[in-house]
Amino acid sequence: MLRKKEEAENEARRLAEEEEMRQEAARKAREEEEKKILEKKEEAKRKKVELIARQKKEGTFLTKKQKAQASEAARKLLQNKDLIVPSLVQDGEEKPKKPYYGKKKPPKKAAPSAEKEIDEQAVDEAPNEPSTAAEDQVEEEERHSPEIDETVDDWEKIVEIEDESERSTPVPVIASVESAKAELRTDGNIKAEPGEEEETESSEEEDAVSSIVSSKETKEAVFARVRAKLSKRRETAEAKKNVDILRSPIICVLGHVDTGKTKMLDTIRRTNVQDGEAGGITQQIGATRVPDQAIRERCRMVKDFNLDSIKIPGFLIIDTPGHESFANLRNRGSSLCDIAILVVDIMHGLEPQTIESLKLLLKRQTPFVVALNKVDRLYNYESNPRKDIWQHLKAQPQNTQMEFKERFNKIVGEFAEQGLNVALSNKNNDFDEYISVVPTSAFLGDGIGNLMAHIVEQCQNRLRNNLVFCEELDCTVMEVRSLPGLGTTIDVILVNGTLHTNDAIVLTGIDGAIITTIRDLLMPQPLKEIRVKNDYDHYKEIRGSQGVKVLAKNLEKAVAGLPIFVAHSPDELDVLKEDAEEQLHKALTSIKKKAEGVYVQASTLGSLEALLEFLKTQKIPYSNVNIGPVHKKDVQKAAAMLVHNAEFACILAFDVPVDREVQLFADREGVRIFKADIIYHLEDSFLKYREELRLKRRKDHEHLAIFPCKLRVLPQHVFNARNPIVCGVSVEAGHLKKGTPISAKTKDECIFLGTVMTIEKNHEQVDFAKAGDEVCVKIENTTGDAPRLYGRHFTHEDPLISRLTRESIDVCKTYFREDLSKADWQLVIQLKKNLDIL
Repeated sequence: MLRKKEEAENEARRLAEEEEMRQEAARKAREEEEKKILEKKEEAKRKKVELIARQKKEGTFLTKKQKAQASEAARKLLQNKDLIVPSLVQDGEEKPKKPYYGKKKPPKKAAPSAEKEIDEQAVDEAPNEPSTAAEDQVEEEERHSPEIDETVDDWEKIVEIEDESERSTPVPVIASVESAKAELRTDGNIKAEPGEEEETESSEEEDAVSSIVSSKETKEAVFARVRAKLSKRRETAEAKKNVDILRSPIICVLGHVDTGKTKMLDTIRRTNVQDGEAGGITQQIGATRVPDQAIRERCRMVKDFNLDSIKIPGFLIIDTPGHESFANLRNRGSSLCDIAILVVDIMHGLEPQTIESLKLLLKRQTPFVVALNKVDRLYNYESNPRKDIWQHLKAQPQNTQMEFKERFNKIVGEFAEQGLNVALSNKNNDFDEYISVVPTSAFLGDGIGNLMAHIVEQCQNRLRNNLVFCEELDCTVMEVRSLPGLGTTIDVILVNGTLHTNDAIVLTGIDGAIITTIRDLLMPQPLKEIRVKNDYDHYKEIRGSQGVKVLAKNLEKAVAGLPIFVAHSPDELDVLKEDAEEQLHKALTSIKKKAEGVYVQASTLGSLEALLEFLKTQKIPYSNVNIGPVHKKDVQKAAAMLVHNAEFACILAFDVPVDREVQLFADREGVRIFKADIIYHLEDSFLKYREELRLKRRKDHEHLAIFPCKLRVLPQHVFNARNPIVCGVSVEAGHLKKGTPISAKTKDECIFLGTVMTIEKNHEQVDFAKAGDEVCVKIENTTGDAPRLYGRHFTHEDPLISRLTRESIDVCKTYFREDLSKADWQLVIQLKKNLDIL
């Protein structure tokens, strides 16, 4: 009962503390909001004072009287045009009522202010001054008018509440008819008396404060509302999809080194080369844009292919040699690539990197077609790029056809080993079961048209639903690069949606989300190198799919490989900022790290994933990862490994800069930093360092290492029975080394004899003897006790064993594990029992 009562009290206390903390947080938030509003009010007052001072300096400042004169003159002009002016309605006539849509404040019955008295005095003295006829008429009416009508107050209110830009322009004494008409159309807000202007402003601002506080939403409510709005926008975009409007498919070219990937892209770029023109093909940012006209030109010779059936606007081919980490780019859970071309050399078949690319495509579930390249290397092959490849193969000599068939069947078997069925595309009737193969020659251009036609058919039939254009933005950062004259820019792949200049974008940065505005959208001109600023065309908006260079501020720390978000309203910024930060957090936390391992730093998320995948294959553990330049905090995290495992106290910096200050700090902390732009160089550097470290540690602990061994004395070769014992022995198991302490295992106990000082084999000194060797050993007494005698304390029937200790076993485990075989470790277990080692 007491325990339950105590638990209830603790729970009540905890709830009370939480409530108090919540109230304190709410109070602080309220104070912060009020503080911001007060700051805005002070800023508005300051601007108003500056405006009046500027107008006085320019000579455009008008007093109340001057404004009244201008309004009165305008009304006179309107009256002459037969327009009804409320302030000039005669007695007995119905005064037109002006509608008012706000809450009307009652007029205050305060005494006229000093300013009004001065104005009235100026009116009385006006006849003594020279004036125009219109001014005299206005002043005469003011003298005879008993009181200013309420409607006139409304007109003055209109003049007072003009915005800053309108007030800064000079107002003539006699306004034009057009300006008067505009005044008549303006809303007639209730205004306070001239002398109480500041009081009214403060009361209105207090009302604004109270309305903001009363209507203030909690952060959770705002986020929920915005997320609901974003979800609805996505649903609307999905509902507006039209299956007849397709975007360009994004095509990735994969394959082994030197199989002709880049050559194939070069051949496609040279489509319809006439008079130095490239058929409208534009080399884009990290991608090649192939328009539909170029596809039609290339596919003209393809048999049974209807050129009028092409509905896609073109291809967007990613140049994978320049983006080796492209396959690791992920966009909202799906691969950025719509369809891939796997280039296979017909002369070599499936090679290691080809198999690696194949596994990558299967893992991503990306559709692909196999380009069986280099058919021009077949014996007696005759090229004709203007002919259908299937008809052309049939026209080849018989021996060429036989060689093609033989090599193709071999490649079919290699694909079958990987669990895939392949078939020539013209004989493939089941695309779900069989992968299509198209023979090509990237060097001469044979079969390129058939390959492009096959991709068009696949995209417009099997992949049609994936390529329907959607207004919902789907955009991924490919690369962050700095260009002369442009600053830091980002190259993006715009899959779906539209990007506009002046869009507010949110993207993931190394130190958190980046919120910025698009200054410009660039795409290179046809036949121009992507090097200097002049080679780019500027666009106000770009629709997907495209490769685009985005210019904006604060892009230096952007992370490649993650999506971009566009905010359509200010309240979306915080939600999208949270989403952007969550993207990087998910990507980094999803990586499985070890308790002990190296610290890995990479330039992009894609290159980080590629590097970690490579480290796994090399069995190099990693304890922490990060993206971006190496900082001191990274060195401090890596230095923590000095306590656990010093060989892992290092940073693998892949394609990232390291400042000199950071390098010096790492040297002081004892942390090694390995820098490289190529993964293999990074691995070689680290493995070399680890081997050097291992050898150094082995040397430092060599005197503590005792290898297990089991010896048998050869009774016919006992040369000295007592200190030193010199006899012949047979090594039954393990390794016998110089300096090994030896004990004799008798029936009752283990007798420590001494240490092996020399080992001789065939009258030559050796450092060690392995199992099966017969050697002569000299054992000197190092026990500190009386020397032991052969024949009295032990005989040839008692085996000799190495005197292991707990410390020596631990040293062997740590530094000499690879020197001992499985049988040696079994001997260690046996000797532990004989020597009573725990």
